Amino acid sequence: MFRTRAVLLVMLVALAGPAALMGLVGSRPMAMAAMLHFGLVGAVAALTCGASVALSLAGARARDGRTVLMATAFSTMTALFTVHALATPGFLVGMNGVISLAGGLSIPAGAFVLALTALPALRRPGRVGALVAAQIALFAGVLGLGLFALTHAAAVPSVPQPRSAPAVALLAAGGACLALLVVRAVRTALLTGRAADLAIAVGCAWLGAALYANLILGVMTLGFYFGHFLEIAAVAMVGIPAALDIRRAGASRPLVGDLTAQDLVASEEAYLGPRVRALMVRLADRDASTEEHTRRVALLAATVADELKLPARARRHLAVGGLLHDIGKLSVPLEILQKPAALSDDEFAAIKRHPGDGRRLLEELGGFPVEVRRLVSDHHERLDGRGYPAGLTGAQMGLETRILAVCDVYDALVSDRVYRPAWTMDRAFALLREEADAYDQDVVEALARTLGGAQAEPEVGWVAGFAERPAPRLTARAAPSVR
Repeated sequence: MFRTRAVLLVMLVALAGPAALMGLVGSRPMAMAAMLHFGLVGAVAALTCGASVALSLAGARARDGRTVLMATAFSTMTALFTVHALATPGFLVGMNGVISLAGGLSIPAGAFVLALTALPALRRPGRVGALVAAQIALFAGVLGLGLFALTHAAAVPSVPQPRSAPAVALLAAGGACLALLVVRAVRTALLTGRAADLAIAVGCAWLGAALYANLILGVMTLGFYFGHFLEIAAVAMVGIPAALDIRRAGASRPLVGDLTAQDLVASEEAYLGPRVRALMVRLADRDASTEEHTRRVALLAATVADELKLPARARRHLAVGGLLHDIGKLSVPLEILQKPAALSDDEFAAIKRHPGDGRRLLEELGGFPVEVRRLVSDHHERLDGRGYPAGLTGAQMGLETRILAVCDVYDALVSDRVYRPAWTMDRAFALLREEADAYDQDVVEALARTLGGAQAEPEVGWVAGFAERPAPRLTARAAPSVR
């Protein structure tokens, strides 16, 4: 899991190297063989073309407008890079202005289109055919205009000139779009902890450095050619992870930036890693009802964390901790877990060992943050010290633990259990509010707000488990046993 400072340090180092090189020697004159320049820019065009094709096919299959728009960004860059490569002086034509125009527009145009992927209307449009048609038309139009310009290369002015007002304006516009993409990717990386998401952020930053080389340093400089190497690396770092994400999970979130903690829970293998998935499979194979409960609790906890605007690190911990909070029940005999009657003292003592057993299992496996292990061991603690296994008090319980405790009890109350029927939502909240000495009321109210919003979206599958059912006549204080 990435820490904010570590991510910011990585971004600073990733930018410091190119910035130092361009600042020290970037403006030095340098001549490059025509074939070498053509090969460099051609390699960039090949990478963007491959990314565009992969994203187009995936977007069309999934009928996902954001993916098609990503493909459009890469196809537009492909057309401009192709024109830029063909305009290499000495390759097909002599000195010309097309090379400056195509090179200056390639990155800003792609960055602008990528920045549009967060538009809500593009999430799942009814038809993506229009977007695909627009992509093809834009690609053909840009490439066609570029080829036409090459046939009249002598008449095309060399714009924008390095360091000119148009070049600075284009740098500012393209840089702003790239900065937005960097922020989105960094935010996603902090939530997922995946190196691929951080690589996308670095790639977008390097595109910004290459843009500076094109527009400020200009052609026939060391920085200009170094910028082409940066373009190759940057396009690979942005395009390849995005394509792999879409192939695996159906969407690429770093460039869009709308990943939530609920998404982590819903796609735990894609975002939380194979070990979490393997443990969930083990739990489901042994006791499906417990696995279903943990998934619902994790979704609730993640939703509350988003509602309370917790940092990305805390939201990820709740997603993992929520999924694994009952993993210690792998050690509890099934005849106890599935007993349809009240438990004896010895049986309840076995149940009370599951938080500690779960933490020990995660410690034996290794690699789980201490915050996740603490959530697993402390989710039955209460603010008044009446919980187990350690009898912690509110001062010893962090906010994440309080969130998981409330969500765990709530789901247990509103779900059918082998030993009792489900409570209604109103009845469950009455208990949580009356037990204010045990449960954090800010968390309780945040949960109530999120469920109020969730009820307005009946198509969300996990809300179905909260449907109200008849309950026995019990006072709020007479809470049913929560195992």
